[in-house]
Amino acid sequence: MDRSPGNARLMIVSDLDHTMVDHHDPENLSLLRFNALWESNYRHNSLLVFSTGRSPTLYKELRKEKPMLTPDITIMSVGTEITYGNSMVPDNGWVEFLNKNWDRNIVSEETSKFPELTLQSETEQRPHKVSFYVQKDKAQDVMKALATRLQERGLDVKIIYSGGMDLDILPQGAGKGQALAYLLKKFKASNKLPVNTLACGDSGNDAELFSIPDVHGVMVSNAQEELLQWHAANAKNNPKVIHATERCAAGIIQAIGHFNLGPSTSPRDVTDLSDSKMENFDPAYEVVKLYLFYERWRRAEVENSELYLANLKAVCCQSGIFVHPSGIEQSLHDAINSLRTCYGDKQGKQFRVWVDQVLPAQIGSESWLVSFKKWEQSGEERQCCLTTVLLSSKDVSVAEGLTWIHVHQTWLDGARPNTHTTWLF
Repeated sequence: MDRSPGNARLMIVSDLDHTMVDHHDPENLSLLRFNALWESNYRHNSLLVFSTGRSPTLYKELRKEKPMLTPDITIMSVGTEITYGNSMVPDNGWVEFLNKNWDRNIVSEETSKFPELTLQSETEQRPHKVSFYVQKDKAQDVMKALATRLQERGLDVKIIYSGGMDLDILPQGAGKGQALAYLLKKFKASNKLPVNTLACGDSGNDAELFSIPDVHGVMVSNAQEELLQWHAANAKNNPKVIHATERCAAGIIQAIGHFNLGPSTSPRDVTDLSDSKMENFDPAYEVVKLYLFYERWRRAEVENSELYLANLKAVCCQSGIFVHPSGIEQSLHDAINSLRTCYGDKQGKQFRVWVDQVLPAQIGSESWLVSFKKWEQSGEERQCCLTTVLLSSKDVSVAEGLTWIHVHQTWLDGARPNTHTTWLF
């Protein structure tokens, strides 16, 4: 992994489609609420794991469509692929484990004898996963017959039906649950077992996640019938697994609060961000708060008041410098003054700002260096810059907040604007 936080305070293992990502929420509000909560309270000492049925190709497509955070670990192709960090480095030990009693050619040969099965696209066929579509009313009969055939051929496989149409054939040792168990075993061996783990899902291929011992689980309110049936039969009396009353990422936030796993109020749910009661200096929260204000300013969701700009200047060093991604330098106070020209310019439009991988490092008794990715999306266009901020606690109280000394930004490869755009902070 790109970083090692010791024993993670919380590890969230979440499915993506209809769990972390709500495809019926065009504004992506529940996902953005989760993002702000995670980056302000958890990123620096916790682990985010995405566990999806999607192949790497479709996973990367989803990342381009939705304002998703970067996970520490990605489990793809229904638990048959585990990768780490930004570079998505594969876990070779998991690959070796899955190769036992698995022969993809035999699976292809036997499934070809079932006309009820329709092969999914080429991108969804992976080394340890063969995927089909099957009609709901034929699924159970096909699964029984196919399991018998493959067993007779000497294969030890798992057949998973989910989403009311998807049928996946995997090695017996694969699946979302086994991938999670493998990770927990690996963490335990290196004395880095997370303090708490929360599994989140909505469909049949997520059921295994809730079977792992000592793991909290949440089925989001929009969970599919197949998962609810599994819960009724297998985990009805398990207090560690709940059925949320909120959809998708909002249900995950609800579960964090229900199980007392840590803070569960997203900064996006706080109307007056200046009124936050903090006990200690919190660089990550300061970053999330500033960019959330910036979004609200441009969407005219806060009052067009000089008081806001004065408060911003009060937390910026008089001699502080802002380096724009284009390389142009200006004072932080001049950058704040330029906000006057763009108040409400995104009112009524699909404009969102979020930060990703906010990682503070204390570099002195009174100073922090914070690195993160700052994203802006306006309609279909999306830009991102890598940002580094120097913050100081010298001569200020916790209530006053950290002082911004220096902000430096560079465009992320492949995420610079195609046209002229107003890019501030």
